[in-house]
Amino acid sequence: MQQLELTYAQENPAHDIEIEAINAEAFGPARFTKAAHFIREGGPHDLNLSFVALMGGIVVGSVRQTPVMVGKTPALLLGPLAVRPEWKKRGIGGTLMRMSIEAAQNAGHKLIVLVGDEPYYAPFGFKMVQPGSMIMPAPVDPRRMLACELAPNALNGATGIVRHASRV
Repeated sequence: MQQLELTYAQENPAHDIEIEAINAEAFGPARFTKAAHFIREGGPHDLNLSFVALMGGIVVGSVRQTPVMVGKTPALLLGPLAVRPEWKKRGIGGTLMRMSIEAAQNAGHKLIVLVGDEPYYAPFGFKMVQPGSMIMPAPVDPRRMLACELAPNALNGATGIVRHASRV
């Protein structure tokens, strides 16, 4: 019997249904009430910075990045990052994170923001932002508003309302 291999690829539109199923499983219906969801609804994510983990051609994990503005500062909103429960604790989420961050850096982006748990995201370079400096479209625990500078001092001046870049 042939063993299936875990592979990684850039996301494409054919992955949408499987990614939505993974996000539903990981986050449930509450995901539609989250601040980050409202921003993502404002326009498309960037397929060039979004990746999937595949097992035998089936999506088992994904990460997306969406172009946003933080006040007048261009940035990316990372997420959702999700892995099917039976595939967790195998480094898939970490690999997807590294791929997505590297792609953003190679594309010349300077700042990535997300709403998440600092202990998980800190090893990837994320740190808590100054409370109140970034205003999301719905309440967010300020301890969960994180940023990763891909260029020195990228957070300087990154204050204000966070919105999809197409809504500027």
